[in-house]
Amino acid sequence: MTETATGRPLTAVGDASPRRRSRRGARAYNRETQRSTLLTVLLWICALYFVLPIVWLFIASTKSNADLFTTFGFAFGRTFDLFANIGAVFTAQNGIYLHWAINTLVYALVSAVGASLLATMAGYAFAKYRFPGAVLMFSVVLGAIMIPLTALALPTYLMFSQIGITNTPAAVIVPSLVSPFGVFLMRVYAADAIPDSMIEAGRVDGAGEFRIFWQVGLRLLGPGIVTVFLFALVGTWNNYFLPLIMLNSSELYPLTVGLAQQQATSAAGGGSQALFSVVITGSLVSIIPLVIAFLFLQRYWTTGLASGSVKE
Repeated sequence: MTETATGRPLTAVGDASPRRRSRRGARAYNRETQRSTLLTVLLWICALYFVLPIVWLFIASTKSNADLFTTFGFAFGRTFDLFANIGAVFTAQNGIYLHWAINTLVYALVSAVGASLLATMAGYAFAKYRFPGAVLMFSVVLGAIMIPLTALALPTYLMFSQIGITNTPAAVIVPSLVSPFGVFLMRVYAADAIPDSMIEAGRVDGAGEFRIFWQVGLRLLGPGIVTVFLFALVGTWNNYFLPLIMLNSSELYPLTVGLAQQQATSAAGGGSQALFSVVITGSLVSIIPLVIAFLFLQRYWTTGLASGSVKE
Protein backbone atom coordinates (compact mmCIF):
# COMPACT_ATOMS: atom_id res chain seq x y z
CA MET A 1 0.00 0.00 0.00
CA THR A 2 1.46 3.40 -1.00
CA GLU A 3 2.12 5.79 1.87
CA THR A 4 2.28 9.57 2.08
CA ALA A 5 5.08 11.62 3.65
CA THR A 6 3.36 11.33 7.03
CA GLY A 7 3.22 7.60 6.77
CA ARG A 8 -0.58 7.43 6.29
CA PRO A 9 -1.91 5.28 3.48
CA LEU A 10 -3.26 7.11 0.45
CA THR A 11 -6.53 5.23 0.83
CA ALA A 12 -7.05 6.84 4.22
CA VAL A 13 -6.58 10.30 2.75
CA GLY A 14 -8.89 9.49 -0.09
CA ASP A 15 -11.59 8.15 2.26
CA ALA A 16 -11.58 11.15 4.59
CA SER A 17 -12.91 13.63 2.05
CA PRO A 18 -16.08 11.67 1.17
CA ARG A 19 -16.79 11.15 4.87
CA ARG A 20 -16.50 14.88 5.55
CA ARG A 21 -18.74 15.64 2.60
CA SER A 22 -21.24 13.11 3.85
CA ARG A 23 -21.30 14.67 7.32
CA ARG A 24 -21.72 18.17 5.87
CA GLY A 25 -24.50 16.91 3.64
CA ALA A 26 -26.24 15.28 6.62
CA ARG A 27 -26.04 18.51 8.63
CA ALA A 28 -27.39 20.54 5.70
CA TYR A 29 -30.20 18.02 5.26
CA ASN A 30 -31.12 18.26 8.94
CA ARG A 31 -31.20 22.05 8.77
CA GLU A 32 -33.42 21.97 5.69
CA THR A 33 -35.72 19.43 7.34
CA GLN A 34 -36.05 21.56 10.48
CA ARG A 35 -36.71 24.67 8.39
CA SER A 36 -39.31 22.85 6.32
CA THR A 37 -41.04 21.56 9.44
CA LEU A 38 -41.13 25.05 10.97
CA LEU A 39 -42.56 26.56 7.80
CA THR A 40 -45.16 23.80 7.60
CA VAL A 41 -46.27 24.47 11.18
CA LEU A 42 -46.48 28.22 10.51
CA LEU A 43 -48.53 27.65 7.37
CA TRP A 44 -50.93 25.39 9.26
CA ILE A 45 -51.32 28.06 11.95
CA CYS A 46 -52.08 30.69 9.29
CA ALA A 47 -54.56 28.36 7.61
CA LEU A 48 -56.35 27.70 10.90
CA TYR A 49 -56.41 31.44 11.63
CA PHE A 50 -58.38 32.05 8.43
CA VAL A 51 -60.46 28.87 8.32
CA LEU A 52 -61.64 28.56 11.92
CA PRO A 53 -63.86 31.69 11.86
CA ILE A 54 -65.59 30.36 8.74
CA VAL A 55 -66.07 26.96 10.38
CA TRP A 56 -67.51 28.63 13.46
CA LEU A 57 -69.81 30.76 11.29
CA PHE A 58 -71.14 27.69 9.49
CA ILE A 59 -71.71 25.74 12.71
CA ALA A 60 -73.39 28.71 14.37
CA SER A 61 -75.68 29.11 11.36
CA THR A 62 -77.05 25.61 11.96
CA LYS A 63 -78.16 26.39 15.51
CA SER A 64 -81.32 27.86 16.90
CA ASN A 65 -81.25 30.98 19.08
CA ALA A 66 -81.36 28.84 22.21
CA ASP A 67 -78.52 26.57 21.09
CA LEU A 68 -76.32 29.54 20.26
CA PHE A 69 -76.04 30.39 23.95
CA THR A 70 -76.16 26.90 25.45
CA THR A 71 -73.71 24.89 23.33
CA PHE A 72 -69.99 25.17 22.69
CA GLY A 73 -69.09 27.38 19.73
CA PHE A 74 -67.65 24.60 17.58
CA ALA A 75 -70.28 22.04 18.56
CA PHE A 76 -73.51 21.54 16.66
CA GLY A 77 -76.79 22.20 18.43
CA ARG A 78 -79.53 19.77 19.29
CA THR A 79 -81.31 20.55 16.01
CA PHE A 80 -80.02 21.35 12.53
CA ASP A 81 -81.73 24.67 11.72
CA LEU A 82 -79.59 25.88 8.83
CA PHE A 83 -82.36 25.88 6.23
CA ALA A 84 -84.85 27.36 8.66
CA ASN A 85 -82.38 30.13 9.47
CA ILE A 86 -81.77 30.81 5.77
CA GLY A 87 -85.52 31.12 5.26
CA ALA A 88 -85.71 33.54 8.19
CA VAL A 89 -82.90 35.62 6.69
CA PHE A 90 -84.88 36.33 3.53
CA THR A 91 -88.21 36.88 5.29
CA ALA A 92 -87.16 39.00 8.28
CA GLN A 93 -88.31 42.64 8.11
CA ASN A 94 -90.22 42.07 4.89
CA GLY A 95 -87.24 40.57 3.07
CA ILE A 96 -84.94 43.56 3.48
CA TYR A 97 -81.90 41.25 3.31
CA LEU A 98 -82.43 40.59 -0.40
CA HIS A 99 -82.59 44.34 -1.03
CA TRP A 100 -79.33 44.83 0.84
CA ALA A 101 -77.75 42.00 -1.14
CA ILE A 102 -78.74 43.64 -4.45
CA ASN A 103 -77.31 46.95 -3.23
CA THR A 104 -74.05 45.26 -2.27
CA LEU A 105 -73.84 43.48 -5.61
CA VAL A 106 -74.35 46.72 -7.53
CA TYR A 107 -71.86 48.67 -5.42
CA ALA A 108 -69.23 45.94 -5.63
CA LEU A 109 -69.55 45.15 -9.35
CA VAL A 110 -69.61 48.76 -10.53
CA SER A 111 -66.72 49.70 -8.24
CA ALA A 112 -64.66 46.63 -9.16
CA VAL A 113 -65.11 47.10 -12.92
CA GLY A 114 -64.37 50.81 -12.73
CA ALA A 115 -61.39 50.40 -10.40
CA SER A 116 -59.94 47.63 -12.59
CA LEU A 117 -60.27 49.69 -15.76
CA LEU A 118 -58.80 52.86 -14.25
CA ALA A 119 -55.96 50.98 -12.54
CA THR A 120 -55.14 49.10 -15.75
CA MET A 121 -55.04 52.27 -17.84
CA ALA A 122 -52.93 54.11 -15.28
CA GLY A 123 -50.56 51.18 -14.72
CA TYR A 124 -50.10 50.69 -18.47
CA ALA A 125 -49.33 54.39 -18.92
CA PHE A 126 -46.78 54.43 -16.10
CA ALA A 127 -45.11 51.27 -17.40
CA LYS A 128 -44.94 52.00 -21.13
CA TYR A 129 -44.81 55.78 -21.52
CA ARG A 130 -42.30 58.40 -20.49
CA PHE A 131 -43.84 61.78 -19.78
CA PRO A 132 -43.03 64.80 -17.56
CA GLY A 133 -44.02 64.24 -13.94
CA ALA A 134 -44.39 60.47 -14.25
CA VAL A 135 -42.01 59.75 -11.38
CA LEU A 136 -43.67 62.30 -9.12
CA MET A 137 -47.16 61.06 -9.93
CA PHE A 138 -46.22 57.45 -9.30
CA SER A 139 -44.62 58.47 -6.01
CA VAL A 140 -47.93 60.05 -5.01
CA VAL A 141 -49.68 56.78 -5.87
CA LEU A 142 -47.23 54.84 -3.69
CA GLY A 143 -47.81 57.32 -0.87
CA ALA A 144 -51.57 56.91 -1.19
CA ILE A 145 -51.21 53.17 -0.54
CA MET A 146 -49.94 53.97 2.95
CA ILE A 147 -53.03 56.03 3.86
CA PRO A 148 -55.82 53.93 5.45
CA LEU A 149 -59.21 54.32 3.82
CA THR A 150 -60.86 55.04 7.16
CA ALA A 151 -58.72 58.19 7.48
CA LEU A 152 -60.16 59.46 4.19
CA ALA A 153 -63.77 58.58 4.93
CA LEU A 154 -64.61 61.71 6.94
CA PRO A 155 -62.96 64.21 4.54
CA THR A 156 -64.70 62.43 1.67
CA TYR A 157 -68.04 62.75 3.45
CA LEU A 158 -67.52 66.49 4.03
CA MET A 159 -66.62 66.97 0.36
CA PHE A 160 -69.56 64.92 -0.90
CA SER A 161 -71.96 66.71 1.42
CA GLN A 162 -70.93 70.01 -0.15
CA ILE A 163 -71.86 68.78 -3.62
CA GLY A 164 -74.97 66.98 -2.42
CA ILE A 165 -74.35 63.35 -3.28
CA THR A 166 -74.41 61.84 0.19
CA ASN A 167 -77.08 59.19 0.82
CA THR A 168 -76.83 58.09 -2.81
CA PRO A 169 -75.16 55.06 -4.42
CA ALA A 170 -72.53 57.40 -5.92
CA ALA A 171 -71.29 58.20 -2.42
CA VAL A 172 -70.18 54.57 -2.06
CA ILE A 173 -69.16 53.84 -5.64
CA VAL A 174 -67.08 56.92 -6.51
CA PRO A 175 -64.50 56.58 -3.68
CA SER A 176 -64.20 52.87 -4.45
CA LEU A 177 -63.14 53.59 -8.04
CA VAL A 178 -59.74 54.79 -6.85
CA SER A 179 -57.33 51.93 -6.17
CA PRO A 180 -53.71 53.05 -5.59
CA PHE A 181 -52.63 49.49 -4.91
CA GLY A 182 -54.28 48.41 -8.16
CA VAL A 183 -52.33 51.06 -10.07
CA PHE A 184 -49.08 49.92 -8.48
CA LEU A 185 -49.85 46.26 -9.22
CA MET A 186 -50.75 46.90 -12.85
CA ARG A 187 -47.69 49.09 -13.37
CA VAL A 188 -45.40 46.29 -12.17
CA TYR A 189 -47.29 43.64 -14.14
CA ALA A 190 -47.52 45.63 -17.39
CA ALA A 191 -43.79 46.36 -17.39
CA ASP A 192 -43.05 42.67 -18.05
CA ALA A 193 -46.29 41.35 -19.54
CA ILE A 194 -46.30 43.62 -22.61
CA PRO A 195 -43.10 43.59 -24.68
CA ASP A 196 -42.12 47.00 -26.05
CA SER A 197 -41.56 45.38 -29.44
CA MET A 198 -45.26 44.52 -29.66
CA ILE A 199 -46.20 48.14 -29.08
CA GLU A 200 -43.69 49.27 -31.70
CA ALA A 201 -45.08 46.69 -34.14
CA GLY A 202 -48.57 48.06 -33.59
CA ARG A 203 -47.39 51.58 -34.27
CA VAL A 204 -45.63 50.48 -37.45
CA ASP A 205 -48.89 48.89 -38.61
CA GLY A 206 -50.62 52.24 -38.11
CA ALA A 207 -52.56 51.43 -34.93
CA GLY A 208 -53.22 54.25 -32.50
CA GLU A 209 -52.18 54.16 -28.88
CA PHE A 210 -55.67 53.49 -27.58
CA ARG A 211 -56.20 50.69 -30.11
CA ILE A 212 -52.90 49.08 -29.09
CA PHE A 213 -53.94 49.25 -25.45
CA TRP A 214 -57.46 47.95 -26.07
CA GLN A 215 -56.69 45.14 -28.52
CA VAL A 216 -53.22 44.08 -27.36
CA GLY A 217 -52.60 45.37 -23.86
CA LEU A 218 -55.86 44.26 -22.24
CA ARG A 219 -55.47 40.69 -23.50
CA LEU A 220 -51.95 40.38 -22.14
CA LEU A 221 -52.89 42.02 -18.84
CA GLY A 222 -55.74 39.59 -18.14
CA PRO A 223 -54.34 37.93 -14.97
CA GLY A 224 -53.40 41.30 -13.48
CA ILE A 225 -56.83 42.75 -14.26
CA VAL A 226 -58.53 39.78 -12.59
CA THR A 227 -56.37 40.25 -9.51
CA VAL A 228 -57.22 43.94 -9.22
CA PHE A 229 -60.89 43.13 -9.89
CA LEU A 230 -61.00 40.64 -7.03
CA PHE A 231 -59.24 43.01 -4.64
CA ALA A 232 -61.68 45.80 -5.50
CA LEU A 233 -64.67 43.47 -5.36
CA VAL A 234 -63.79 42.11 -1.93
CA GLY A 235 -62.86 45.55 -0.62
CA THR A 236 -66.17 47.11 -1.65
CA TRP A 237 -68.22 44.08 -0.65
CA ASN A 238 -66.77 44.11 2.88
CA ASN A 239 -66.65 47.89 3.25
CA TYR A 240 -68.45 49.01 6.37
CA PHE A 241 -67.25 52.40 7.56
CA LEU A 242 -67.70 54.32 4.29
CA PRO A 243 -71.36 53.27 3.69
CA LEU A 244 -72.06 53.79 7.39
CA ILE A 245 -71.23 57.49 7.27
CA MET A 246 -72.41 58.12 3.70
CA LEU A 247 -75.85 56.50 3.80
CA ASN A 248 -78.84 57.38 5.96
CA SER A 249 -81.59 55.36 4.30
CA SER A 250 -81.85 51.67 5.16
CA GLU A 251 -82.97 50.97 1.59
CA LEU A 252 -79.49 51.96 0.37
CA TYR A 253 -77.53 49.94 2.93
CA PRO A 254 -75.14 47.21 1.83
CA LEU A 255 -75.09 43.91 3.71
CA THR A 256 -72.35 44.94 6.12
CA VAL A 257 -74.20 47.99 7.42
CA GLY A 258 -77.62 46.37 7.15
CA LEU A 259 -76.73 43.34 9.27
CA ALA A 260 -75.04 45.53 11.89
CA GLN A 261 -78.07 47.81 12.07
CA GLN A 262 -80.38 44.82 12.23
CA GLN A 263 -78.59 43.44 15.25
CA ALA A 264 -78.33 46.86 16.90
CA THR A 265 -82.07 47.42 16.47
CA SER A 266 -82.85 44.02 17.98
CA ALA A 267 -80.58 44.66 20.96
CA ALA A 268 -82.03 48.11 21.57
CA GLY A 269 -85.54 46.65 21.65
CA GLY A 270 -84.64 44.28 24.47
CA GLY A 271 -84.57 41.17 22.28
CA SER A 272 -80.86 40.78 21.70
CA GLN A 273 -81.28 37.11 20.91
CA ALA A 274 -84.25 37.47 18.58
CA LEU A 275 -82.27 38.09 15.41
CA PHE A 276 -78.96 36.60 16.46
CA SER A 277 -79.31 33.51 14.28
CA VAL A 278 -80.61 35.64 11.42
CA VAL A 279 -77.58 37.94 11.55
CA ILE A 280 -75.12 35.04 11.79
CA THR A 281 -76.74 33.11 8.97
CA GLY A 282 -76.96 36.27 6.89
CA SER A 283 -73.23 36.76 7.36
CA LEU A 284 -72.63 33.22 6.12
CA VAL A 285 -74.81 33.77 3.04
CA SER A 286 -73.05 37.05 2.30
CA ILE A 287 -69.66 35.39 1.75
CA ILE A 288 -70.96 32.80 -0.72
CA PRO A 289 -70.86 35.18 -3.74
CA LEU A 290 -67.24 36.05 -2.95
CA VAL A 291 -66.28 32.37 -2.83
CA ILE A 292 -68.05 31.77 -6.16
CA ALA A 293 -66.32 34.77 -7.74
CA PHE A 294 -62.92 33.55 -6.57
CA LEU A 295 -63.48 30.00 -7.81
CA PHE A 296 -64.74 31.25 -11.17
CA LEU A 297 -62.02 33.83 -11.78
CA GLN A 298 -59.02 31.88 -10.54
CA ARG A 299 -58.80 30.03 -13.86
CA TYR A 300 -57.79 33.33 -15.47
CA TRP A 301 -54.71 33.54 -13.25
CA THR A 302 -52.48 32.08 -15.90
CA THR A 303 -48.95 33.01 -16.79
CA GLY A 304 -47.05 33.24 -20.00
CA LEU A 305 -49.85 34.81 -22.06
CA ALA A 306 -47.26 36.70 -24.09
CA SER A 307 -44.94 33.72 -24.41
CA GLY A 308 -44.03 33.11 -28.04
CA SER A 309 -45.83 36.23 -29.28
CA VAL A 310 -42.54 37.92 -30.15
CA LYS A 311 -39.66 36.31 -31.99
CA GLU A 312 -36.22 37.21 -30.81
